[in-house]
Amino acid sequence: MDHSRELTAEAPRAWDRPVVSVPVLICLSLVGGQLPSFSAQANLYTLGTGGALIWLGLNNRVPRRPAPRRLTPGAVWWLLPVTVFGVFEGATFVLSVGDDFPTFSRLADPLLEDHLVRSTAWFAWLAAFWGLVRR
Repeated sequence: MDHSRELTAEAPRAWDRPVVSVPVLICLSLVGGQLPSFSAQANLYTLGTGGALIWLGLNNRVPRRPAPRRLTPGAVWWLLPVTVFGVFEGATFVLSVGDDFPTFSRLADPLLEDHLVRSTAWFAWLAAFWGLVRR
């Protein structure tokens, strides 16, 4: 038996534990939810928090979960609607179609006027992004 390839489990760092990471993400989302939609402050905050999460995720100090070897057939079927949605969102944004064919962001604007809903959306984005970055 080859012991040189034995897997060792490293203890999770403080920021990798849900007891620490979830409250930090909640605080970040509460701050982001107070910023006006699509403002310069919101864009800078988005880039700053995203950049910090990328830096932490790419840092070797955070243990990573193993990535799946290959996509399952069920995951491939999800790529089709996600790709179609992305193409339509991008095309309507680039072409500035406006109210004739609004983007999802424009349709979500009335919902995102409430600070609590915007903070909840921020939390969902941060939690999903943190999960992806840790892979």
